[in-house]
Amino acid sequence: MSRKQYSIRRTYIGRLPQGADLLESITKICKEENIKIGKITAIGAVKKAVIAFYDQVEKKYHNLEINQEMEIVSCTGNVSVLNGQPFVHCHIALADNQGRCFGGHLMIGTEVFACELFIEEYEGEILERVYDEQSGLSLWHPASILME
Repeated sequence: MSRKQYSIRRTYIGRLPQGADLLESITKICKEENIKIGKITAIGAVKKAVIAFYDQVEKKYHNLEINQEMEIVSCTGNVSVLNGQPFVHCHIALADNQGRCFGGHLMIGTEVFACELFIEEYEGEILERVYDEQSGLSLWHPASILME
């Protein structure tokens, strides 16, 4: 069993412009700043959203398009490395005007109305994603497993 310790190197705080694609914007910042390990947190609202659910049997994502205004109840994720590049993995919970929530994997096509964003970059060993045959996903390298 291998546990790694990290410390915060830098924190980016700001808002994204209206009309921006939420996932593309976060990814662009991480690539421009060469952030290879970090944590993402965001709140705000979207004009429309695309979220996904991972089917564990089929081993593929199924997208759900939501074409209405929604509040970002929570958006959290991480940054690691996939194929040598910063890779953003976020999940999002959204609420409609009746307070009903929808959630899943954040996908390209989620359009920002207003968004306040935090990106914490960490110092420490880079977490690299590699294909995991059992799940069908690109997961952090097995050296990062906390429990065995």
